Amino acid sequence: MRKVFSRTRNCETYMENIKRSRINHVSSEISDEIVADDLELIRSCFQCGTCTGSCPSGRRTALRTRSVIRKALLGIDQVLDDPDIWLCSTCYTCFERCPRKVPVTDIIIKLRNLATQKGRILTPHKALTHLLIDTGHGVPINEKKWSDLRESYDLNPLPPTVHSSPKAVKEIQTLVNSLEFDKLVEYKPPEKDSKKEESKKEESLKSADEKPMRKSRKIMVKK
Repeated sequence: MRKVFSRTRNCETYMENIKRSRINHVSSEISDEIVADDLELIRSCFQCGTCTGSCPSGRRTALRTRSVIRKALLGIDQVLDDPDIWLCSTCYTCFERCPRKVPVTDIIIKLRNLATQKGRILTPHKALTHLLIDTGHGVPINEKKWSDLRESYDLNPLPPTVHSSPKAVKEIQTLVNSLEFDKLVEYKPPEKDSKKEESKKEESLKSADEKPMRKSRKIMVKK
């Protein structure tokens, strides 16, 4: 009974969202941009629902793949504001089972790109891009437990990626800045703590002063 109730409620929600009063703008702009990326098979979709019925993410979330594809075909601009396009796990199950071989997953990725280009990226994804700009990784190894785990498998503490090359992080930041992607995702560089920098400089100066003293002491002992 619960499943029947949830399906009925989902159907009612879907019908509510496609009412004429909810649709503000319809054009071929979105579908044309999708087709421009060699995804013209989107127009062969006949809404059989195999993608929705096969979607693992759809079993746990509100994602209805068929609805997303239909909105993209109709050029409904609100599809770029639809949080459902970010729920896809890109497992390609829909593509493997589609009778028309419509590249559904690639189309959803394209919709994400279009949404990002228009500044309609979700807040959690913005936070992820900020982490990428700061560290060069979406999932950085910023805790000792991860380096210890790698060592337990006889691996280097740091992977052979940006973590092992600080210069590469600056290159990523330069690229992001030149493309103005940082403005698009509203990235603000972290403020430098002047007190911490001063303390580090003082420590380095102290260590530099102590080293020659140690050498001179050794020389005095030899004499």
